[in-house]
Amino acid sequence: MSANESSQQVVDSPTDWVADHIKEYVESDGEKGHEWREGVPTLLLSVKGRKSGLWRRTALIYGRDGDNYVVVASKGGSPTHPLWYLNLRDNPESEIQVGADKVRVRARDAEGEERARLWQTMSAIWPDYNNYQTKTDRQIPVVVLEPAN
Repeated sequence: MSANESSQQVVDSPTDWVADHIKEYVESDGEKGHEWREGVPTLLLSVKGRKSGLWRRTALIYGRDGDNYVVVASKGGSPTHPLWYLNLRDNPESEIQVGADKVRVRARDAEGEERARLWQTMSAIWPDYNNYQTKTDRQIPVVVLEPAN
């Protein structure tokens, strides 16, 4: 997000519980909401909409791989990709908030051995990812968010 873009309105998830999570996260500067449920780490992803051009924000479970952040486009095992993933695929330059820190990132899909390794990392954090994969014929994407520095 450029300085000009970051001053624009960000549209939060239309899902009530996610919007509430985001609000708590933003208002507390990540002090509340960074850890969700029983200590599951979450970040906020802001990505430019592929059709609207508006910045959209959602909360996602994440893991780490060195300096990179890792998220899973599971949508609970739905047969379709989540909208945030479709937006990210078309507009990989985005911003995350992790706790109080805001980081510009570039997204890419993990593939092959890297995907298999990161899937294990993420399913250790959120075991339901394995259940979600059994519900759908699509391969659930594992997304690497690399700091843009």
